[in-house]
Formats: sequence, structure tokens, C-alpha cells
Amino acid sequence: MQKFTQLTGVAAPMPMINVDTDKIIPKQYLKTIKRTGLGKHLFDEMRYDMKGGENPDFVLNKPAYRKAEVLVAGENFGCGSSREHAPWALLDFGIRCVIAPSFADIFFNNCFKNGILPIPLPQAECDKLMSDAEKGHNARVTIDLAKQEITRPNGEVIKFDIDPFRKHCLLNGLDDIGLTLEKGKSIDSFEAQRKQSQAWA
Repeated sequence: MQKFTQLTGVAAPMPMINVDTDKIIPKQYLKTIKRTGLGKHLFDEMRYDMKGGENPDFVLNKPAYRKAEVLVAGENFGCGSSREHAPWALLDFGIRCVIAPSFADIFFNNCFKNGILPIPLPQAECDKLMSDAEKGHNARVTIDLAKQEITRPNGEVIKFDIDPFRKHCLLNGLDDIGLTLEKGKSIDSFEAQRKQSQAWA
């Protein structure tokens, strides 16, 4: 998993509330178990018209936001079904951080397991960042995970909270497999002792 330390990038505004995982990545794209290639289908039903052409009014189709790395969203982002393809699609598009007043629990947890930093903030702070994002490609924000700070384009710093264990995992690029491999020597030692004490097993 890619480490998340510090990110400076364009923030795209999506002020919709209750954006569910089917909006993020529709069900017809869930057949794959690969984590790549889903970015082109991110927000598919809003991003494209019935003929497959781009909807010019959708935020990520606008020139200023085509390479956005931060998404500023409305409350209850990621609600609906628990599909892990939702963070896969965001990450494959290039989104490394989502900021919103609140998140659905399962989506929130899945983000950390896939290298995306979800940051819940009070509505007033989200409103500031949404206003910044609406300014287009000039809306570059800096997120420093170690310091737990978001720096707005005007230089104002917004602090955020994060669970220490999740912070450790993101800073070190550790998903569930990576965490297990950290215990590799202990696992090998246990297996060696078990072969000696329970050779029949």
C-alpha cells in the first residue's frame, strides 16, 4: 500500500450529501477483483451521459479538477453497501484524501485499508474548504498527516484528529497484509517450534 505522508493537490468540491457507494462506483463494475482500472468508472452515472459522453457540468470533468487529489464532500459520504471497490475507484482516479462532515463507517474503514485518508471535520471547517475548492485549479491544499494539519490556499491551518493506529498504518503504507508481515519473524519462530513439538500436526 502506498504511504500517505504529505499531500499537496487540487481539491474538487462535491457538496452533495448522502453520496452512496453505488454513486461512487455502480454495481455493474463490481465483477473485477483488481484494484486498478476502476477510476474511469468513478461516479459513472453522474460523469457520463446515456451515450457514454462526458457530462461537462460534472466537477471531475471540468479542466480545473481532472487531476484532483482531494475531494471535499457533503455529510454521510460513502453510505450504502459496503463495496470495497468504492475506495479502489477513488484511488485509481487519483483521489488520496476525502474531507467531509461525516462518513459511513464501513467506507471510512475501507479507505484506511486502501491508502486513502478520510478526514471528518465540523461543518464550518468543511464549508471553508468547499469555498476554497470552488475556486478551481487555484484551490491547492496541503495535508500533513504527521502534523494532522490541513493548510488552506490562504495559509490558514486546520487541525484534524485521527486514530493513532490508523495514522501509523497510513504513514508506513501498512494494510492488513503489511501488518501481518511485520510479525514475520515471530510467525516463522512459532511455526518452527510447532513443527518440533507437534510434528504430527
